[in-house]
Amino acid sequence: MITIFSGPKSFSGHIGVIQENAIASWKRLGDDVEVILIGDEPGLREAADRHGVRHLPEVARTAAGTPRLDVMFDLARRSAAHRLLCYVNADVILIPDLLTCAAQVSDRFASFLIVGQRWDLEVRQRLSFDPGWEAALRSEVRQRGRRHRPTGSDYFVFPRDLFQAMPAFALGRAGWDNWMIYHARLRRWPVVDASESINVIHQDHDYSHLPGGQPHYRLPESGRNRELAGGRPTVFSLLDSDWVCSSGRLARRPFELRRLPRRAEVAVYLALGPGKAARRARMLMHPWATIRSLLGPRGREEEAGS
Repeated sequence: MITIFSGPKSFSGHIGVIQENAIASWKRLGDDVEVILIGDEPGLREAADRHGVRHLPEVARTAAGTPRLDVMFDLARRSAAHRLLCYVNADVILIPDLLTCAAQVSDRFASFLIVGQRWDLEVRQRLSFDPGWEAALRSEVRQRGRRHRPTGSDYFVFPRDLFQAMPAFALGRAGWDNWMIYHARLRRWPVVDASESINVIHQDHDYSHLPGGQPHYRLPESGRNRELAGGRPTVFSLLDSDWVCSSGRLARRPFELRRLPRRAEVAVYLALGPGKAARRARMLMHPWATIRSLLGPRGREEEAGS
């Protein structure tokens, strides 16, 4: 039914533990789910062998040495056994409601993108996956989990023939996930917010695996990702989706008066497409941000690259 693919980090320390948990959860989704791990990070081949999943080691990198997402997506597209693809970050636990919603949306639309909010949960140990593990994990999420903001996305479900013109984004840096939503809206593919139907659990971690231990959104490659995407006009969030999947039903996103200004802004960006015109329109619609960008180099960098 679906091919799940990801580009894990090195399998060491706490990051290694939570990635083992994530991959094990993907494998337990059923026999009609294929899992592909992409990259040549230390321990990745051995992890693929342990879990009995496919491993594709060949991946191009950016000038800074970070794996490129466009190459990973292309590898998955050419290698996948199924029509539906799901990219997911390697620290995210999936449970079967992903498949239910994916099948429902796939029956309705030929082209689409499914995204949704995640739950954040501190997980320090390997999960046992004994009978009843899923119910126990849901209970943990209800008690200790925290709903993440709708500004970032950790999984994307789409037919394999989509997103063939992805820029050379750096994996694990900011900006590209927002572009996914923007690009789908630009192409008029339904973007389905499945936050109320699909529960995904992101396992908390620090940033010790990143240069200087900095959060990914502060790294230069995040700015580069946003530049490749087309700048701030392409920073779309889950709230910019046009469909929702909730309680087993697919429906247009309900109209909210408080969201009207953003809806109008989105309509302008989609009408203009990527480029200078959209950037100029944003400058007019956000004068204070424009003024900040004129007052100093940092503001100009944020305006151009974020």
